[in-house]
Amino acid sequence: MIIDFHTHVFPPQIKKNRSKYVGDDPCFAIIYSDPKAKLATADELITSMDEDGVDISVLVNHGWTTHELCVETNDYILESIARYPNRLIGFCSVQPNSYEAAIAEIERCAKGGARGVGEMRPDMQLFDLRDEVIMKPLAEVIAKHKLLLLTHASEPVGHEYRGKGSITPDMLYPLITSFPDLTIVCAHWGGGLPFYALMPEVKQAMTNVFFDTAASPLLYSPEVYNQVIQLVGADKILFGSDYPLLTPGRLLKEIGSLNLAEATKSLILSDNARRLLGIKGEPG
Repeated sequence: MIIDFHTHVFPPQIKKNRSKYVGDDPCFAIIYSDPKAKLATADELITSMDEDGVDISVLVNHGWTTHELCVETNDYILESIARYPNRLIGFCSVQPNSYEAAIAEIERCAKGGARGVGEMRPDMQLFDLRDEVIMKPLAEVIAKHKLLLLTHASEPVGHEYRGKGSITPDMLYPLITSFPDLTIVCAHWGGGLPFYALMPEVKQAMTNVFFDTAASPLLYSPEVYNQVIQLVGADKILFGSDYPLLTPGRLLKEIGSLNLAEATKSLILSDNARRLLGIKGEPG
């Protein structure tokens, strides 16, 4: 089984009317204002999954700046997982600055079958991960429904790219230490956070923290897999493509070239995700 833990889909109306949403949302504009930036629907994702042999994909939403856009796109994700219950798993997006509305939206999406919250983009959504007034009630409702929290992460050094943002390891670490029982997935290898696991207190703090491989070929050399395995363990790594930015096949080819043990590949490609998401048996 192969589970892609990090994919993005958008409702057909957003793909059709890209310029309207570019004007409505600054975060969307930063990443998708370029007409060459790919947008995909759930049906197109299913086609890509079939082509690359992916059994299940996790749909992570976007870091919308308004509550209304979160609701609009959450509706599409909930509809998509209802249409493809054996192939798609949904995460919802909220605007934490909406306070009560954000909590209510998590409640609604959890009842609709969502399994997580994300991809959060605190810098672009203009909230602080260290703000307890915002984060404590958010963490409580996420834990109440046994959901996962997936946040964007970026490297404090290296090349610039569209949507890189500023959620670097020093921004993520206070979130992790403030809510040690919350299961957190840090996208894009956590912006390099695993490398700090050489510090004993950091490694201990990351008991419930996982890292996805989304967009890895655009960020790191393939050696990142072996390095992170040594630092935090293969049981902390989740295969993610960041589709449609990259196809799953590109990352699968890279992983296949690494001569990893079959048990290690199984952990990364499916076993870790199955454990976190409570997936049993084979896909239907």
